[in-house]
Amino acid sequence: MSIPILMGVVNVTPDSFSDGGQFLKPEDAVAHGRRLIEEGAHILDIGGESTRPGAEPVSADEEIARVVPVIEGLKGCKAVLSVDARRTEVMRAALQAGATMINDVQALQADGALELVADSKASVCLMHMKGEPGTMQDNPQYEDVVAEVYEFLQERMAACEAAGIPKDRIIVDPGVGFGKTLDHNLDLLHNIQKFHTLGVPVLVGASRKRFIEAIDSGAESGQRLPGSLAAALWGMLNGVQIFRVHDVAETRQAFQVFQAIAA
Repeated sequence: MSIPILMGVVNVTPDSFSDGGQFLKPEDAVAHGRRLIEEGAHILDIGGESTRPGAEPVSADEEIARVVPVIEGLKGCKAVLSVDARRTEVMRAALQAGATMINDVQALQADGALELVADSKASVCLMHMKGEPGTMQDNPQYEDVVAEVYEFLQERMAACEAAGIPKDRIIVDPGVGFGKTLDHNLDLLHNIQKFHTLGVPVLVGASRKRFIEAIDSGAESGQRLPGSLAAALWGMLNGVQIFRVHDVAETRQAFQVFQAIAA
């Protein structure tokens, strides 16, 4: 069993749920990204707009001004540079700056996004989100969350392939915490193996998410590392290939120890 790919989070935002404001200056974000690479990150996911529950959108110009200097500062590093963006103009600016991956919470539904990625050589992570960040946690409803998320990702994969994005450039993410209740999140994680039948790598982003606090009442974002590691180990045991995490060194060590015991 190989160690899964670790995507380290680089939030260049004042209001992200866990580390908002810590790396708002480009030089601080670049230094943080390099530190995550040293800790074992294979991908850096650079975001300039918070998509936490209740988040307010920022202008595309502001988002570009946040992410482009960081991408340029990290260009040539050992990690894949991903931009966490849902607007086509931000994706375009990030790709021009040197990003080679798009991580989109709206799965390339913005006008022109499919064509932009198709014309590039970038890979893309298609994530499921019910609604908008500002309202997505206002009583989300599903008849069958696993089936509905699966169908959405299947449809977005088909749209990508129809637009000329080959399957070997696609990753899927069921979107833990994005328009889901605790039970929805647990159901998705419990049944994560189903998403392997889509035939592309699966990414899970459960790191420091609020569902952990729902299980362990009072666990603020900085106190959710144990729960994050538990979710990551469950995912690894069920074949998940990529994990988006804040705590790279700790997650890598947990994977290594688990695999040493299981060997």
